[in-house]
Amino acid sequence: MNIKETIQFNNASVELFGFDNGTEVKEYHLMIHVARPSLTYSEQLEAVLNAYHELLTDRLKGAVAVFKRFYLSDTANQANSVYAYAADCSECALSVIEQPPLDGTKMALWVYLQTNVLTRMNSSGLYEVCHGEYRHLWNGSAHNLAANSEYQTRLLLNEYIMQLAEESCKLADNCIRTWFFVNDVDLNYGGVVRARNQVFFTQGLTQNTHFIASTGIGGRQADPNVLVQMDNYAIAGVQEQQIRHLYAPSHLNRTSDYGVSFERGTVVEYGDRRQVFISGTASINNKGEIVHPGDIVKQTERMWENVEQLLKEAGCTFDDMAHIIVYLRDIADYHTVKEMFDKRFPDTPRIITYAPVCRPGWLIEMECMAVKECESNFERF
Repeated sequence: MNIKETIQFNNASVELFGFDNGTEVKEYHLMIHVARPSLTYSEQLEAVLNAYHELLTDRLKGAVAVFKRFYLSDTANQANSVYAYAADCSECALSVIEQPPLDGTKMALWVYLQTNVLTRMNSSGLYEVCHGEYRHLWNGSAHNLAANSEYQTRLLLNEYIMQLAEESCKLADNCIRTWFFVNDVDLNYGGVVRARNQVFFTQGLTQNTHFIASTGIGGRQADPNVLVQMDNYAIAGVQEQQIRHLYAPSHLNRTSDYGVSFERGTVVEYGDRRQVFISGTASINNKGEIVHPGDIVKQTERMWENVEQLLKEAGCTFDDMAHIIVYLRDIADYHTVKEMFDKRFPDTPRIITYAPVCRPGWLIEMECMAVKECESNFERF
């Protein structure tokens, strides 16, 4: 059973998705928003954290966070207070990125929670979330200060490969999802692409095998010398036959057709549920062409159509979406897009941020995660 509702708190609102199929592990996604943009940053942070902790002690008692991402409007002046909070409460992988919420506030928070799991920080530097046969490995805010975006990405991926090896995992076999946040994406995304293509090739990830679901989008850290931040998710204990990739060939082409290396989406099948990770998806056709240049309304509609086809291929619908993250290149499109999403997806937790997409002609991109009850011969989640 899926639950979707909005809960009001003092100076904050929480959009909640809950998945409960009667097994031990329930899943929750929270999008926590500030209700009053006029509050100072410290007041906004307090409002968000108070709402979150009130839910943990009441409605979501027993649930633990497995991943958090703070969306900030100005990391140079705001990130330190988030890291100070995390130092006192480091129960999960943490991502902090400058992608301003477009509702006029200074911050928003996405939290992914589960029940009846064990969590810890491993010596590899990856956060482990353990239940049954599986160890879910999360990481957030990975970065370095190499000379350019290509070198930074190569170092990030090589370090991650070593972290996975320490967990007896491989990039090709166990990594399910990555996020690359690129400072000045129009300038630096090309370096990310080159490094990822090269490293993936060395790891046996090619157009003839498979890639990894991913989002490559504008975003920055407090230090302007950090050109690339990577977040990632892998599963230890998963079998090859549990994972399949999504293509929707009637609507989308292979990303390798235009020189990049990620999958449109990935499905992980468990004995009691199916999880779907949809990569950043824009208004594109199956020839790799931008559809409806310059038209935010039609690009949004085509983007939805593409995502719907990917979900359909996974045996899911929009009703199964646990959360949506929307990225806009032009802040002037916010009210139009918000009105469209409010009408089409009134109950699905989401955030709309300012984050330029990797091609200038794409005005909007979205990603999502879905979960659906099912039965198979695999081990339960």
